[in-house]
Amino acid sequence: MTLVRSIVTYAVVLAYILVAGPTGLLIAVGFRWKWGLYALGHAGVRLALTLAGIRYRVVGRDRVPATTVVFCSNHASNVDPPVLFQALHPQLHVLYKAELHRFPIMGAVFDVGGFVPIDRGDRDKAMASITRGAESLRAGNSFLIFPEGTRSRTGHLLPFKKGGFIMAIQAQVPIVPVAVQGGRAAMRKGSALIRPVRVSVRLGTPIPTAGLTLDDRDALIERVRRQVELLLEEGSLWE
Repeated sequence: MTLVRSIVTYAVVLAYILVAGPTGLLIAVGFRWKWGLYALGHAGVRLALTLAGIRYRVVGRDRVPATTVVFCSNHASNVDPPVLFQALHPQLHVLYKAELHRFPIMGAVFDVGGFVPIDRGDRDKAMASITRGAESLRAGNSFLIFPEGTRSRTGHLLPFKKGGFIMAIQAQVPIVPVAVQGGRAAMRKGSALIRPVRVSVRLGTPIPTAGLTLDDRDALIERVRRQVELLLEEGSLWE
């Protein structure tokens, strides 16, 4: 059943990307309606999660202000990004690894959607991406960041990288700590098979950056990291 579910999910999602990707780009670029691109993106994510048997629950949405924020989440699974994209905000922008920009169609979709790639191997390019992200935040676009920079293989938090926090300080927007868990069992190491899982998403109290400078960066990182740890310690929402 797992094999069949995985094959069907991959096939349908690929077909959806091939059709909806160019359609969304046409709508966003030709008709200047970026909401249309995001609507297609959310529809695709809902379809993929449903086919894969991935369900999620969220608590703490009432803590998120109506203003622009940076969502700061741990990252333990391939299913974390689509779940959070669906769960957090209707038009969520993402600071993501530049390697993902190479995927056909998706790179163009990410560009038009306002996602910002960050090349951690090139400091100048990385700083340019952070500046671009801060400008987008100031324009009113909320972002999702994964400050660990990669998936944790153990489920324990890795050290947080600084880029997303610099971005938030430059834009003077609050950071919402996010803990996502339960997705690691969806795809085991070395396997492309997708297994049904139940994912929990906990949102913490926003941490303000108003008045902070880059000198406050390290203290801010530790404060946010500790809040993510505490949210993870609260455990699953399915138990």
